[in-house]
Parts: sequence; structure tokens; C-alpha cells
Amino acid sequence: MKHLLKLTFLALLLLPAGLMAQKKIVAPDEIVLNVGEKKKLDIYVQENGKKSKEDVRAFSRARRSVYVDSTQTIEAFKPGEFEVLVIGGGSVADYPEGNRKSIKVRVNYPPISEIKIEGIPNTIYAGTPVALKYKVIDKAGLERADVQVTFSSANSSVASVSGFGVINTFKEGKVNITAKAENIENTISLNVVKNPITRIELSADGDQGRTGDVFHFNAKALDAKGNVIADAPIQYSFYGVSDDVSQSASGLIKQDGRFVADEAGTYTITAAAGVASASKTLRIVPRDVTRKIEMVGQGSVNDKHTSDLWIWEGVDGRDYAVTGTWGADGKAYFWDVTNPANIFKIDSVQVDARTVNDVKISEDGTICVISREGASNRKNGLVIIDVKDPRNVEIISTFDENLTGGVHNVFIYKNHIYALSAGQKYYIINIEDPKKPYAVSKFELDTPGHAIHDVWVEDGIAYSSNWSDGIQLVDVGNGIAGGSPKNPVQFASYAYPNGANHAAFPYRSKTGKFYVIGGDEIFPYGLNTAKGGVNMAGGYLHIIDFTDLENPEEIARVEIPYAGSHNYWIEDDILYVAFYNAGVRVFDLSGELMGDLRKQGREIAWFIPNDGNGYTPNAPFTWGAQLHKGHIFFSDWNSGLWSAKLEPEKPKETKIQSK
Repeated sequence: MKHLLKLTFLALLLLPAGLMAQKKIVAPDEIVLNVGEKKKLDIYVQENGKKSKEDVRAFSRARRSVYVDSTQTIEAFKPGEFEVLVIGGGSVADYPEGNRKSIKVRVNYPPISEIKIEGIPNTIYAGTPVALKYKVIDKAGLERADVQVTFSSANSSVASVSGFGVINTFKEGKVNITAKAENIENTISLNVVKNPITRIELSADGDQGRTGDVFHFNAKALDAKGNVIADAPIQYSFYGVSDDVSQSASGLIKQDGRFVADEAGTYTITAAAGVASASKTLRIVPRDVTRKIEMVGQGSVNDKHTSDLWIWEGVDGRDYAVTGTWGADGKAYFWDVTNPANIFKIDSVQVDARTVNDVKISEDGTICVISREGASNRKNGLVIIDVKDPRNVEIISTFDENLTGGVHNVFIYKNHIYALSAGQKYYIINIEDPKKPYAVSKFELDTPGHAIHDVWVEDGIAYSSNWSDGIQLVDVGNGIAGGSPKNPVQFASYAYPNGANHAAFPYRSKTGKFYVIGGDEIFPYGLNTAKGGVNMAGGYLHIIDFTDLENPEEIARVEIPYAGSHNYWIEDDILYVAFYNAGVRVFDLSGELMGDLRKQGREIAWFIPNDGNGYTPNAPFTWGAQLHKGHIFFSDWNSGLWSAKLEPEKPKETKIQSK
């Protein structure tokens, strides 16, 4: 019997390692739901052919469309095709087929319920076009952009209508216009009257400028007696000729008369109302803001990924930096950067985590807070550190309450820490006594499948980045909405269509405009986290005009081809942004903003940190940038901490006027 047991044991030892614990994820390949329907997922880990009690997690990649809660129940909110990822626990090595599986989720489109047509004028002047404003609504109450709408006119001699809902009027009379989608129709009656417009007066705030300068045109429609026709449907257009014959003279014009040119050249702006029109010509020259940028120094980290950074002046007057690490051993590094050409480590802390994603320093330079993700005990809270002496940093306390789902980002503002919890909300934690932190409130949206990535606090306003729910402005002490740290009050928001809002940074322009810049985070080719992995990102910066808080407008963008935005910094009308595989980019934000800033020649400089000794050699993947005392500091995922410097701004040309 002993020999039999020994042989059995030897046989087990000789088995391939993967056969010791044969695990696989059991989950359906596809689920079909209707909008509003819920279904309990039948997912589990199977070990050696039997159902295991091991934890299994499921999450949606489109949480506002389909959402999976903690009980593994999926709920459908929007129609379309989506993906739910199922991940098994334990070691990846135990799963010969991988420890994750994808479920295709198809949510059926509900039938159409109505076609709404809004803003119908009481009268239309003959000879002027009108674009119908319409929405297709289904029985789930959702606006549908995927439905084909057809239009028809009951009397084409009075007015015709295009397939895009643009009505062209020809003579006086009444006419019915019908919009149809599936089996739903909506018919409106229009009254076409005699056109009193005889001429257009057009004025502008200038006739020459640089690419990227915003011009304001004002058009007035007048009748034969010179009276202003206030309800005239004026339309703006432009025609341009570029100085560079190989390029078109592109630009952007808004129907309120704002215009910006991308290329140097001559542009003619026209305002028209039917047969009456007026034009003005602009002369545009290059913006000419480019400057050289030079690498100054590097603090190399080549044994693990580097995450975020923060630069500050210490209480001793010297300059310091702290950087986090990603997917490694829970370390944060402290650096002396007083001489940006000689960056060197001075201390480090190690905490129970795989990732220290975010690092922040208090306004007085005495307290550091770092985030934790991937802790062995799942208490993924935050760690508060005394940095009065950055060469001998000491952990003061930790805070884990309600933060077990992982803290991805944090912010310190006026003795309070704003800490993300489980990617859904943020808690506001009082640290007046950093040894005894305590939560005073939280902020969380109530939208289906809501999520959050980041929070930034400035002037008593918290700017949170909530993916599909967009940018949220919350009063936490500013007073604009009566909020405080104990009573956060949301007062404005903006969500852009791609739903990838990852970061937000406020910018009050010298023009009086109040912008918030929202950044995407998109990995269209996936993210290779392994040593040696090379990555490309996608997405760009959306510049939102929040001057009118009730009507924010997405007005401009910063986009780099074949690269994606991450974290950024704004100071003195200059934007410093990490664009992952495209390095650090520097942009001129002076003046009013509109259109594509890179096309307009607003890019001042760029620097790509290639490092042959990096964690992945020569694979730049910049994470964040910060300006400090005239130097640009930035972290790179594969190579650590860097510093660079812009050459001084070119002196403005002095014009000599003859007497």
C-alpha cells in the first residue's frame, strides 16, 4: 500500500503544472436583452470539471449602456452591441485557456414612438432656406440617431425638402412637410410669406490676424426702408485661398458669426439671407509661436512602470518630486529636482499594493497622499505621508474606509483629500489631523452604470471626470452653489459623445472666457502591460466653454494623429500635455479658442522621451506633465521622471510708424 501511495504521488509530480488545477471560466457566449430588462448571469469558475466556489467578477465596458452589479445581475439601458468581461480569481497560471472570457451582449432596439420637430417658425420668408430641427424618440424614451428619416413636401412649388430636412422656399403660400420613420409620421404646416429683405450689412472686429485668432462678424438684414428685420435667417459661410498651394484654406465658422482660420491666406466671409448677401475679406498670417525644447535631465526608472508625478517646493526651499509605480510592488519614489539637470532619488516608500497610481502634495508642501490598487488584503485605500523632510519620509496614517474597491486618483485641497472609491464616486476626507483622517461626505451620480476616473479641485470647485457622464462641476467651498466639503453641490456638467472623459482641468482665459478641458483615454489596440510591450493610444482634448454655466459649448480640440491624451497642466496661457506615445506637447492657449488648435499652428513645441534603457526600450509613453519654476517635468510609463525646458519666447516684432 505504501508503494502504491508513493507511485500515485510520483505520478502527480510528473503531471504538467497546468493539470494540477485545470480551471476555466464558464459563461455564455452571447446574451440578448431588451432595454430595461435585467438578467442574472450564470457565470462561475470550473475547476477540474466541477463548479468552484472561487470568486468570479464581471464588468461592462459600456456601463451606461449595460451594467453588471455586485450580484452579477446585468441590466440593459441602451440598445446596441456591447461586451461584458468575466474574470476568474486565483493565479492566471491555473487557467490553461486564460482567466477571462468575453460575453457579447446584444440589446434590442425598441420601436419608434415619435418624431419631434422643434423650433418651427411662424412664418418663413420666400427664397430663404430652413433646416428642420428634429429628434427620433423610441418607446424607451431614447433619442435615436440610427433611424432613417424621410421627408416630403405636399406642394413643391411653394417649398421643397431635402433628405436631410433642409427646406427651400420659392414663393408665398402654405405647405405641409411630413417627416417619416418606420411607421411613425409627423406633419407640420409652414406659412411662406413675401421676403422683405433687400440687403445685408456685415461688420467685423478686424480684417487681419493670425491663424487661430477668432473673429466676430455681425450681420443685419434690412428692408427697402432700412429697417432691421430681426427674425431674418442669416447664414454664414466662407471661402479661402491658402498661401501654401498644396493645402486648402480650412477654418471654422459658427452661425453666430464667429470665424477662425487654420491656414495663412485670404478668406472671404459671406452672410446671406436668401438672395441678399454681403461679404468681407480677411488677411491671415501664420501664428508663429514655435520654440525649441531641450531635454534637461532624467531620473531613470527601468525596472517597473512609472505612473503619475507631482513637483513641489519643500519647506527647506529645495525642489522635490514624487512619482508612483504601476503594476509592480507598491512603491513611490521621492526625488530631489532642485537642479533639473541632476535628478536623483532621495527616498521611497513601499505599501501593500501593486499600483500606486496617483500622488499628490498639500499646498504647504508637508503632506503627501498616494493611492493604492491591488492590495493583498483588498483594502485599497490611501496612504498619508509626512514629507517635511523628503529625504526621510514617514507614513503618518492610512485610510481604507469605503475605499476597498481601489483608489485610482486622489487630490489634496485645504486639509481635505478627495479620493475615488471603486471607480464610482469620491469621498471627501478631512485631514486637519493627518493622524486621524475621517470622511465628511461623498459625491456620486445617480445615472445608470455611472463611473468616475479623476477629480481635480481648484478655487473650491471639484472637477470630476465621469466617463460617459462627462465633466461634473461641484461646489465644495467656492460658494457658487452653496457647497462645502461637508455638502458638495453639483452645479454644471457637460458630456461629449464618445463617452471617454478621463481627465478635466479648468482654465480661465485672459479674454474672460472660462474653459474646462476634458481629456479622453482610449486604447483602440488594447494595452500591453508586460515588459517589452509597445503601446499606442487614442483620443484627444475637448475644450469646453463653460462661460455660460447653463449652456456649455464644446468649442475647440487638441488632437495629435495616432496618439492619445493623458494628463496635463496649464499655466500662463500655455498647455503642457502628455500624449502617451507622442510624448509631451506644448500649446499656445492665448486669446479666444475655437476649432482645431494644432491645425492653426498653436503647437509651440514637442518632446518625445526615447530611452534605450527603459523598462521597454525606446517606447515612450508619457503619463503626465507639470510646469515648475520654468522647467517642464513629466513622467513616462517606461522610463521614469524627466525634465525639459522651452527656449524663451520670441520677442514681438516692433512696428515703426512714420510721422
